[in-house]
Amino acid sequence: MRIKALIIRILRQFLHDKRTVGLMIFAPILILTMLNLVFNGDEYVPDIGLVNVPDLAEDVFNNKDANTLHLSEQEAQNLLENQELDGYLLFDGGQLVVRLEGSDPSVNGSVMKWVQNSAKSFQGQEKALNVKTEYLNGSEDMGQFDYFGPVLLGFFAFFFVFLVAGVSFLRERTGGTLERLICSPLHLWEIVVGYVAGFGIFTLIQSSIIAAYAIYGLGMLMEGAFLYVLLVITLLSFSALTLGILLSAFANNELQMIQFIPLIIVPQVFFSGLFNLETISDWLSWISYITPLYYAADALRSIMVRGMGWEAISGSVSILLCFSLLFMILNIAALKKYRKM
Repeated sequence: MRIKALIIRILRQFLHDKRTVGLMIFAPILILTMLNLVFNGDEYVPDIGLVNVPDLAEDVFNNKDANTLHLSEQEAQNLLENQELDGYLLFDGGQLVVRLEGSDPSVNGSVMKWVQNSAKSFQGQEKALNVKTEYLNGSEDMGQFDYFGPVLLGFFAFFFVFLVAGVSFLRERTGGTLERLICSPLHLWEIVVGYVAGFGIFTLIQSSIIAAYAIYGLGMLMEGAFLYVLLVITLLSFSALTLGILLSAFANNELQMIQFIPLIIVPQVFFSGLFNLETISDWLSWISYITPLYYAADALRSIMVRGMGWEAISGSVSILLCFSLLFMILNIAALKKYRKM
């Protein structure tokens, strides 16, 4: 009977906590659905430019396994630098030069596989081609970790700042500290700015340590300026900080705060660029544009893998800053609810 009473109490506790019940059922379904859509997406079709293609090779190098464009060498090079081509083929006498964008090893593999298959057909008609491979970014020795590293760097910075900030602010609220501040002469915006600045100091320290360890400790590929990496990670951490503080207003305890992870953090992983977004359906891939991690990952790759500077990352930096400001404004609106109470 005592065991039965305990079972009944636990069941009633779960039934009264509808958020936990919903999370247990719908969160795994959501994650499994996303995994299915990501891994069962369309096969990647590379975009390849063709320069000085011999007449005999026209049919061979114009096939359905790649999106091909006939271009001048300058046009192809410009598109390659703007990441609008995965690579281009340049026929120079008896030599075939393959110039790859190079920042994604899996895309490089797709291009080279297509080149090898096409070259076999061409070599059946002509003498053997001498193939030379060149890289705009990266190299033949570039590994998957060098490509995924910037995304993982951003993810871990975002995840831990979000969790720590949310739980810490929740304790401020449940402990009565926030209530006393709201009742004080302080303006709501001053409270929000004060908390963000206070947590932000530790966020800056954390960002510096994580970035330095990944690049100099683990030897992660680094072609650009470390200060730009630090700037992007810091802004991403600030967006995680302000978002964590915002969502803590809708949680009554630490467990409910943690429940936001599969709803807020996990989807960002799928749409951050960790997986090739071009293979995901258009009706789903738009989600990436409303996630801070997507812009941070794109900026970090531009710096660390492609060696680009401010011009390439200014757009992503501006959007990350806008995310932080938006979440701060929403935090002020959320605090008004407590002041009215």
